[in-house]
Formats: sequence, C-alpha cells, structure tokens
Amino acid sequence: MKILAFAASSSKKSINKLLVTYAANLLKEAQIEILDLNDYELPLFSVDKEEEIGQAKLANDFLNKIAECDALIISFAEHNGNYSAAYKNLFDWCSRINPKVFQQKPLVLLSASPGPGGGASVLATAKSSAPFFSGKVKSSFSVPNFYDNFDLEKKEISNQGMQKQVLSAVTSLID
Repeated sequence: MKILAFAASSSKKSINKLLVTYAANLLKEAQIEILDLNDYELPLFSVDKEEEIGQAKLANDFLNKIAECDALIISFAEHNGNYSAAYKNLFDWCSRINPKVFQQKPLVLLSASPGPGGGASVLATAKSSAPFFSGKVKSSFSVPNFYDNFDLEKKEISNQGMQKQVLSAVTSLID
C-alpha cells in the first residue's frame, strides 16, 4: 500500500509535519511518501491568473501524486480557524483541474496546535468538505497542546492515550 502524507502548512517548523510524519510511519508495512507543501508553491489563485498561465504544472504534479497513491494522511495547520493560505491556494489550483481532488482515495485527517483546541475548527472543515472533493474520510484526530503531548527529541506522541488514537486512525486505512 502506498501512502501519501503531507502537512497542510508551509512552515519549515510545522508541528503538523511532525505529526503527519509520525502518524504515517506507524504503518510499517506501507510505502510512505511525505510531501512538503513548499515544493508546490504557486501564485495566488484567481481566474485572471488562470487565464494568463493556464493549468499550473505544480498543481498537476500534486494531483498526479494523489493519483499514484492508495491513501492519504493530511495534517492541517489552523490559521484563524481555517486552512493555511498555502494549502488553500494549492487546493484551489488543483480543484480547477480536477474537482475530485482526492480522487476517491481514503483519507485520515489530522490536526495539531499548540493550544487546547488542537486545530479542531480546521479539522471539522476538512472532514465536512472532503466528500465534496471525492475524499473518503476513514478517520480523524486532533492533537491539542502539541508541545505537552509530543516528544520533540523522539519525534513521537508522548501521551499514551493519544498514541493509541493516532494508531487507530491510521490503521483504518488498511482495515
């Protein structure tokens, strides 16, 4: 099974990238590819820009990565209760090429934040919208108070209850 994983964040110090990398690597038998959203940086989407440049090559490349995988694990950064601008922009470009961005792939959706909300607002948005873009949400999980629940040296969740919940979420892709 080929799993594509990425953090919906462009931060070089993204806690969501730490989380998605940890979560994906729990699937020992799977082939894991972890993408960096910074490799898919595009101009700000607008219909005018689309008319000017056409379909963005990087958006096509991103959609091809999704087409080549069996499932996705995405961890969402929450910016003012919603998607990061970097993710939303890439998603907008992709949806103009293929409105079924997730291409009927099973999804595990995660989020993390340093605060007590754990990115719950963006996770709820992602869960409710994914089916409209042909995503099959198998599971989701939010990690609040990230720095209290994640060991930065070991690069793993330190809270045993959360460890079990993340393992359960990602194994839903192969059950």
